[in-house]
Amino acid sequence: MSDVLQKCAPGSQGDDPAPSRSALDAEAVKVAYRRWAAVYDTVFGGVSAFGRRKAVEAVNSLSGAKVLEVGVGTGLALPHYTKNKQITGIDLSGDMLARARERVQREQLSNVEALLEMDAEETCFDDASFDIAVAMFVASVVPHPRKLFRELKRVVKPGGHILFVNHFLAPSGVRGVVERGMARASRSLGWHPDFAMESLLPPEDIARARIQPVPPVGLFTLVTLDNI
Repeated sequence: MSDVLQKCAPGSQGDDPAPSRSALDAEAVKVAYRRWAAVYDTVFGGVSAFGRRKAVEAVNSLSGAKVLEVGVGTGLALPHYTKNKQITGIDLSGDMLARARERVQREQLSNVEALLEMDAEETCFDDASFDIAVAMFVASVVPHPRKLFRELKRVVKPGGHILFVNHFLAPSGVRGVVERGMARASRSLGWHPDFAMESLLPPEDIARARIQPVPPVGLFTLVTLDNI
């Protein structure tokens, strides 16, 4: 991964690169997750556990060894990959990544190849670098979800797989009303409660995706697409 780190060095992409997000958006995410980092495992670990396990089980069942985990956070998913999967994790929050690195050392996770601070909408990876990309609870965090999707299509090999596990807006009912009401707190939360699947995937990709509600209550959804 030293070549990737070199590409990501300041100034390595030109003097005036076009940013993929506004500085304010990036800082809002970093500040939010700086607050959450110390308590993330306790507060969100249990809530998101079913979705995370479902996503990792899906990754483990797929062919291909090289896996990109987008939004690796504190590394809660890392111990659950099978040893034949070679994991690269990225996250925008250095505070979260520091805890992920501690987890890798503590649990001696030799199949974790790199944990990198990186913008998921504009990574430093070459085209077709991975067999699988999985984005856990990150689609509703990034400012430009369609750009995230295009970037994952770029870095995953043709015939590879792209997976998202995320909370998506309920189209109607009480839950939808509550989620829209919570949207005002998006910056403090660090994610968008009113995030619709259509914000992430074009209609033709929704039509071909494998969409699975995650039990027990269906709060999260696992979306799997073959990269074409």
